[in-house]
This record gives sequence, C-alpha cells and structure tokens, in this order.
Amino acid sequence: MTQKVDKAPRTHEDIKEAVRKGLIIVHTGNGKGKSTAAFGTALRAMGRGYKVAIVQFIKGKWKTGEVEFFKKFPGQCEIFSMGEGFTWITQNFEHDVATAQKAWDKCCEILHDEQYQLVIFDEINYVMKYNFLDVKEVLTKLKNKPPLKHVILTGNGTPPELIELADLVTEMNCVKHPYQKGVKAQPGIDY
Repeated sequence: MTQKVDKAPRTHEDIKEAVRKGLIIVHTGNGKGKSTAAFGTALRAMGRGYKVAIVQFIKGKWKTGEVEFFKKFPGQCEIFSMGEGFTWITQNFEHDVATAQKAWDKCCEILHDEQYQLVIFDEINYVMKYNFLDVKEVLTKLKNKPPLKHVILTGNGTPPELIELADLVTEMNCVKHPYQKGVKAQPGIDY
C-alpha cells in the first residue's frame, strides 16, 4: 500500500487590512465561458442582496437562457439585450456602430445609477475590437465610475489599455470545443 503524501497548501499569508473597492473585472480570451462566468457572479451578487444590471451588446432578439432566468428576478436584476446579432448577420458597419452606441449609452446610465452594485457589460470587448465603440471613452467612464461599483466586461480581443486598468483579468483558453467537430451551439449551454 502506497502512503499518501499531503500536497495541500498549509500556510497562507493573509491580507491584514480589508479594503472595500468596486472592482473592474474582465473576462476575455478565445475560450467559452466569459459571459457564463459573469452571470455566475451576478447570481452570487444577487445572493448577497445586490441589485444587478446587465447590458448585452451582441445578443438581442434571440431567446436566451440568461434572459429568461433573470426575468424571474425583476427586483434584483435587469437585463438589457440591445444587440442585433453577429456582424455576419447585420452586414452594416454604420448600423453596428449606432447599435453599439445605444448599448453604451445604457451602460453609462446604469454605471452611475446608485441602485446597482454590479453592472455587466456583456460582449463589450467585441464592439471595441471591431471599432464600433471608442476604447478611450470606455476607459474614461470606467476611471470615473462610483468607487464601490463593480463592473464586469466580457468578450475576446480586450484592448490592452483595459487589461491594464482592470483589477482582475481572466483569460478563457479554448482547449477543445464541439464547434470544431461541427456541433452547433446548444440551448441551455451556449445561450
């Protein structure tokens, strides 16, 4: 019989003084799970009694699981799906810019609305990557957000300046994806 070796960490350096701060969190990368992680944080925040607002930049007219779920919590979460689909569907740069600007205007509104403790700008990194939205304007608004407001920004292609500004950045890395084998997005898993 082999003896088991304890590999668990047994020491921990604790932070002596707790600081409350509204975090800027980025979920980026080519892997799946960016929006999913943000929605999981929304659930956690709601469990703590926070009010959450979500603005979706790409998804709009689709019936998604997250929209259906969050509709069940009207006093705790509001979701604004303002997109009109992927760029290969819309096929119109000027229209995409206008749509992104409308969604950004909603983001600016909820960013300064005191009733929300957590705001999620879902898919915003894509619209900055595609030049539908000015990165400098987004950075300026984030730098001037209320000090205790938490903000999560999702999507790949995150501008380096946003990564620099953020308090927490997680990059999702795709190791394997069913789409690579011709399996389309699955309801309840992907949307």
